[in-house]
Amino acid sequence: MAHSGVPHHLSYPRFLLKVLDRATDGTWRFYAWMFVLTAIALVGANTWAWQVARGMAVTAMSDHVSWGLYIANFTFAVGLAAGGVMMVIPAYLYHDEDMHDVVIIGELLSVAAIVMALGFVVVDLGRPDRFWHMIPGLGKFHWPVSMLTWDVIVLNGYLAINLHVCGYLVYTRYRGERPDPRWYLPFVFLSIIWAISIHTVTAFLYSGLGGRPFWNSALLAPRFLASAFVTGPAFIILSLQLVRRFTAFKVPEGAIRRLLDILRVAALVNLFMLAAELFTHFYTGGHHAAAVRYLWLGMHGHHELVPWMWTSITLNLGAVAVLLTPSLRERRVVINTALVAIFAAVWIEKGMGLIVPGFVPSTLHELVPYAPSIAEWKVTAGVWALGLMVFTVALKVGLQAMTGELRAPGAQADLAVEAKEVA
Repeated sequence: MAHSGVPHHLSYPRFLLKVLDRATDGTWRFYAWMFVLTAIALVGANTWAWQVARGMAVTAMSDHVSWGLYIANFTFAVGLAAGGVMMVIPAYLYHDEDMHDVVIIGELLSVAAIVMALGFVVVDLGRPDRFWHMIPGLGKFHWPVSMLTWDVIVLNGYLAINLHVCGYLVYTRYRGERPDPRWYLPFVFLSIIWAISIHTVTAFLYSGLGGRPFWNSALLAPRFLASAFVTGPAFIILSLQLVRRFTAFKVPEGAIRRLLDILRVAALVNLFMLAAELFTHFYTGGHHAAAVRYLWLGMHGHHELVPWMWTSITLNLGAVAVLLTPSLRERRVVINTALVAIFAAVWIEKGMGLIVPGFVPSTLHELVPYAPSIAEWKVTAGVWALGLMVFTVALKVGLQAMTGELRAPGAQADLAVEAKEVA
């Protein structure tokens, strides 16, 4: 087994310094990309500071619609994090070698997506300085009665699991050592279960609210998972192509094909579940279907969300048609356009199309429309920029460790000898 020959307690500081150096060094494309993301993140941070100073009145939320664009993006980000497990399952349960080579990209996406999800929760807090109330033992953490407490546990737990797996693999590669399965395989299998739990618990958080009939569906959790298995692979496929083009990391074509196969099935399941929900609401009718009618057809002159949802279904159906057409599968530009379209479609469906109708009409049957304010859009863009910065830096460092560009002194020669022995 190759190693750097440096004791662990001495290599940790060097490793961290190396990571910091590689995270801030790159080509002009890297600097331009990070400059744009930093500028957007700073605009979002400034707007959020203004929101904290002025109060939540600067948003378009109200007593009637108390969750808006922030929680909509939180829900979507949780699904994106859960979708990363679609690389872990083929790699470790079915021993797919092509997927095994790129599985770390899915795990790094999960880390970045959870950072975004937690960021959206923080900006949605009217008093972010009181977040400590959610910490067990310090605040008023009503566990296990409150579903919100379960959500806090599973989200932070999933973040910790993926940080451990990614950190351990990158550090052992840095030292030129072969990873010990005892230190990461149990956590990999745990992450599969945990990934399902984060979106299931989030769905239960909504469906358990008896006063919001729009969310009171047993299909809500399965629909959450189906949509997560659409957005996760779609984003990862696009990321793999960028990695292949701009880095020295070898991306097997088989991994992209496998993710496309998963995406095709998940997209059909997601559409079928949506159709089942719409049939139930529209065919049975009743006052509980009012939110669905408002969402898709409008009600009493209010049509705020109708363009959103018909845009979503158009993008969704168009993308699925492309993904299922054999003659288009080899046309990468067309496929990539379909991936962007289906990603945007699910963002609308699981964002504005899920959160707002839970509050409109209200429990008093009042129609109080909601449209995000400019401040909300700025803060949302800032959180997304932060998540993309985390993903970019993590991907840069992680892939350099995998390719040998990030290596401890003395480890490179040992790895070369080991590669010759294996060959």
